[in-house]
Amino acid sequence: MNDTYNIMVVEDDTTASRILELELKSGGYNPRCFKNAEDALDYFIQHPSDHIDLILVDYGLPGMNGEDFYKKILDLNSVTPVIFMTALNSVKKAVQLVKMGAFSYLTKPLDIEELHYNIKNALEKPTPGNIPGKHSPKRQEIPFAVDNMVFNSEEMQKLLRLVTRVAASNSNILITGESGTGKDVMAHIIHDHSRRKDQKLVKVSLSALPPTLIEVELFGAVKGAYTGAYTNRPGKFEEADKGTLFLDEIGELSPDIQVKLLHTIQDREITRLGSNQPVNIDIRLITATNKDLQESVKNKTFREDLFYRLNVININMPPLRERKGEIPFFVGHFIKKFNQREGKKVRGFSEDALKALMQHDYPGNIRELENIIERALVLAEKDLLNTEDLPLYIISREKFTADALSTQTDDSTLPLSERLMSVEKEILEKTLKKHKYHQTNAARELGISEGCLRYKIRAMGIQKGK
Repeated sequence: MNDTYNIMVVEDDTTASRILELELKSGGYNPRCFKNAEDALDYFIQHPSDHIDLILVDYGLPGMNGEDFYKKILDLNSVTPVIFMTALNSVKKAVQLVKMGAFSYLTKPLDIEELHYNIKNALEKPTPGNIPGKHSPKRQEIPFAVDNMVFNSEEMQKLLRLVTRVAASNSNILITGESGTGKDVMAHIIHDHSRRKDQKLVKVSLSALPPTLIEVELFGAVKGAYTGAYTNRPGKFEEADKGTLFLDEIGELSPDIQVKLLHTIQDREITRLGSNQPVNIDIRLITATNKDLQESVKNKTFREDLFYRLNVININMPPLRERKGEIPFFVGHFIKKFNQREGKKVRGFSEDALKALMQHDYPGNIRELENIIERALVLAEKDLLNTEDLPLYIISREKFTADALSTQTDDSTLPLSERLMSVEKEILEKTLKKHKYHQTNAARELGISEGCLRYKIRAMGIQKGK
């Protein structure tokens, strides 16, 4: 039974609508019926969590007709398949709509067998730029990739379906998740599927700005507002007017800037530093954080009222360790990316290397995996990447437990990459010392090539007897 499929029916004929409703229920689907396109469109926009998998729409609707309705749906979300129901005198127009991207059309009176056949194909057949159907056996073979994100797992495909729906609204969105999970890429996807896609997407990394500059960067300043302010300076809110503003690391805002941001969201206007003149703004606000903002609210470091303003819709990015089945697709994606950049022709990974990659938990998430593949491809001497091309902490996993990482350096506040490099350097030095700096024997024990070992020795500044 396909009871998880929600099918929207837009049909002004009450009898025909009732027949369709009963027929769809008997097929195991969940129909949602509307008598006009206006109500259907409002529902589609205002209920993003109630995912619509397929739309059946009558071409000859009163008010907004089927064609205009379809164009609006296409602007909001090109993923959802649409099947037209049309009278014979409108078949020519229906064919044109199919050429525009509609899945198919059915002539009235409907043939029930043909109806079910088209519904089944629409739900299970991937289309260009589309996500395969939820129950499609093809879904694990055809991943959906955007920049550095791969949507191959059921969880990520479900997330993408939600994202392409909420993108159509103007509601504020808070993207949460660990560092390196692709929150910035998700912000791009939301913008690209929104009604503001032809306007600017302005990105601000708040953690990269000194606290004293955040107010000016966001809200702007007038001439003379501070030393060196020789002209009026618009802020990022004004720059993003009519478009989307993405504020990354929103949990880093100081209390006074939180207050100003709250007023901006409520009043839809900003006031430049040094001015009393408000400026109206029209933006879609997307924020992101790797912090637990609810915990910050409890600790009184983040305003509760601001949190609820930002968290109208929450998109939580799962860590890579919870969707390891996507690692092979990420690997292929990054190999292609760095092949193009480096002018190489690496065709993939050996089975042992891929096994080692699949066993790692990736505390740095997708960003860590991308760095690993970039490094491996740059060092590779063959067209197939092997374990010797991987960092030691990947191929010698048992040597790099959490306890080892916490004791190998005196400063646990160092970035993970530096701590891992410290551990790798120590193992290299111990192995070289054991073999009296005989690089051939040391490389053999470490399971890497002599060329790779020489590169590491130079890169880490390892000197004999030190």
